[in-house]
Amino acid sequence: MIYPSIDKILNTVGSKYILVHIASTRSKQMHDTNHYQMKESDYVSKREIGRALEEIEKGLIKINKD
Repeated sequence: MIYPSIDKILNTVGSKYILVHIASTRSKQMHDTNHYQMKESDYVSKREIGRALEEIEKGLIKINKD
């Protein structure tokens, strides 16, 4: 099973396409800057894309629905 659940995140984001865009952008930021919003030991995922999804799920990334 994938963690975090995409279905739960979609309730917050509203669109799969927006979710993919936000997660990929954040993942690239993490890779380029090596900056994380949580301690590395708090992440379940090992890869940046999974960590970006975890940050979205925990509300660390604010999504503007304008």
